[in-house]
This record gives sequence, C-alpha cells and structure tokens, in this order.
Amino acid sequence: MNQPVPLPSTQAPARIGQGTAVEQSRAAAEVQAAVVVAQQCPRNIQAAVAEMRESCKQQGLAERAFFRYSRGGSTVTGASVHLARELARVWGNVQYGLVEMRRDDEYGQSEMQAFAWDVQTNSRNSSTFIVPHRRDTKQGVKQLTDMRDIYENNANNGARRVREAIFAILPPWFVEEAKELCNQTLRDGGGKPLAQRIADAIKTFEGIGITADRIEARLDRPSAKWTEHDVAQLIVIYKSIQRGEVTAEEEFPAPRVSADELTGGKTPKPAATPTE
Repeated sequence: MNQPVPLPSTQAPARIGQGTAVEQSRAAAEVQAAVVVAQQCPRNIQAAVAEMRESCKQQGLAERAFFRYSRGGSTVTGASVHLARELARVWGNVQYGLVEMRRDDEYGQSEMQAFAWDVQTNSRNSSTFIVPHRRDTKQGVKQLTDMRDIYENNANNGARRVREAIFAILPPWFVEEAKELCNQTLRDGGGKPLAQRIADAIKTFEGIGITADRIEARLDRPSAKWTEHDVAQLIVIYKSIQRGEVTAEEEFPAPRVSADELTGGKTPKPAATPTE
C-alpha cells in the first residue's frame, strides 16, 4: 500500500526578531491610519488635475516619463514607473510598493508582490510573481549570487509590476492626459529653438559614441529636416540607453560595409595559375 507523501510544512517561523514584530505592528497601524485619513480628507480632483498638469510641464519629469526596450525584434514603448509614481502622488490617498515575500537561495529565486491601493475608494491591484536570480548578458545567462545584484535585479523586475499596478487604479483619462502633456513638453523642449535642440541632441549622442550620420540613418532624414517629434523621440531613446533598457547598438546599428566599399569598387583579379 502506497504511503501518502507528506507535504512541506507551511508553519510560520517559531521565532521572529523584535524589529520584525515592531515593523508588523507599525505597518498595521499605518494602514488603519491611512484609511481614516482618506475618509476624513478625500482628494480634491480639480486640485489633483491642476497639479498633474503643472508637473507634466516640467522638463525633468517629461524626459523620464517614457521607456523603450527591444523584445522579439521589435521596440516596446510606454509610460514609465517614474510617471506612475508622480501621478500616484498628485492623485492622493494612494499607497503602492514592492515586497519580497520570500527568497529561496536554493532554487535561486525570489517571490515578489507588487501592489497599488487607493485607500479612499478601496480599489486595489496586486500581482505576485517569481523573479529568478539570473540576468541576461551578451555572454549568456549569468547566475546572481551577490546580495546587491539580487536586490537590484528584484527591484528592476518589480518596477514594471508596480507601474502597471498604479496605472490600473488611476482613472484612464487622468493617465492619458498626463502622457500627452509630457509628450508636448518634450516637443516644446523647454522653450529652446529647434535648431539649438537639434545641436544639443547631436552633441549629447556624440558623448556616448553615436555620430550624427547614425542618427540621421535612424530617422531616415538629415538633421536639417528633423522635427520637434524627432528630437523628443531622441530624448526618450537617450534616457532609455542611460537606464540600460536598450543599447546604443540596438537603436543605432553601425552601417554595414559592402564588399565594393572594402575593395574601392574594384573586383580583385584572380591569382595567376602557375604553369608547369
């Protein structure tokens, strides 16, 4: 007769530290206080919209408001976690975060939870997911063992879930207006003339080894014909390269050199066949 296989124990730890106990009590009290404050001081939607519009006019926020990365041979773009956090702040009565629920060093993974909660309306969105302690590199998959590398890997993977959780509880019209205003701020360029912004963009990219001709090839037109939209797109690309979301080579591939260019357009003569 087969004996039933015992399941692993799911009991809580028999002992927790004093700091953990204090933090648990503090977190519970904080949640209760947040609900009370939200009911006593409900958000002023008109004030929140006005503050959102003012924030999205700032060049610093607009330049961080969008991300882009390559996946499956195509480019994915969208609103960033930086914009999500700012919108949660101005909307008010919103709590969000990322929690490492469990770390399993034996299997090399962390169980994470990202959440966002509108404590005034009790609208909540959360997702639980597994983050492997691995990182893709050009040399292949690298296993992470350093504590700082694991923390940064968890934070980077979790940021995307936090962003989606925040956007899930905010009104769509609020988010869409913010995105459009940030795009407009990028196109305006802080009031600088377009010619100066083009020159600044070329100089900025030269600092990371991208020449003007590679940018022109990417946009399929010379710099003299770049538009405000082109410069705004370049700002988003540059910020994404800085954050490591894409590489310069992915966005601005080096031009291929043809055989004619290597030989100067001349066909090499075949070597003479020795005679006997």
